[in-house]
Amino acid sequence: MHILGPENVFPPVENSDIEGLLAIGGDLSSERLLLAYRSGIFPWYEEDQPILWWSPDPRMVLFPQRLKVSKSMRQLFNKKAFQVTYNQNFEEVIQNCAEIKREGQRGTWITDEMISAYIQLHQQGFATSVEVWEDDDLVGGLYGIYLKEKKIFCGESMFTKVSNASKYGFISLVRQLKNEGVKLIDCQVYTSHLESLGAEEIDRTVFLDYLKGDF
Repeated sequence: MHILGPENVFPPVENSDIEGLLAIGGDLSSERLLLAYRSGIFPWYEEDQPILWWSPDPRMVLFPQRLKVSKSMRQLFNKKAFQVTYNQNFEEVIQNCAEIKREGQRGTWITDEMISAYIQLHQQGFATSVEVWEDDDLVGGLYGIYLKEKKIFCGESMFTKVSNASKYGFISLVRQLKNEGVKLIDCQVYTSHLESLGAEEIDRTVFLDYLKGDF
């Protein structure tokens, strides 16, 4: 297992283990985080662990043109059940993502250190938030890293306080990104929820080709 030092470099992603773990340590500086995302790597660890860096194979992605919107969700959009904004309250969105209870998880992987790092990325224009409102209440949202020069959005986390609110925000974001010419949305690892929205697994080499601009 590769231990990261102070220099801002990562080993080749092909060195990751069968679960996708590539390296341990380092820091969450903006420079290192951006290098990671541009290299197909992301951090994911819990409070009692060192920083863990991952590059799983296969990779879960969503091509915007393959987004699936169920009949029930279409009805919610027709009724304009929620209001959606972008980058209006990044800090509250990431804080809610950290605090929301998730089935099968004993704690959060969005540590205080990570929150500070991603707020800084937001201030620098790289991290994007989506807010979902019901009247004046923030009832759902999500955030991620927008690699605009590569036409790729890297989804990180979402939360919901009202049924379908986060899904409403995600669908709205995908439609917006499609209009902006985004090629794919990185969903990192498989979940049945993401699959229901049209996400699919692709070989890591193909995902890296998208990052390199070969598509």
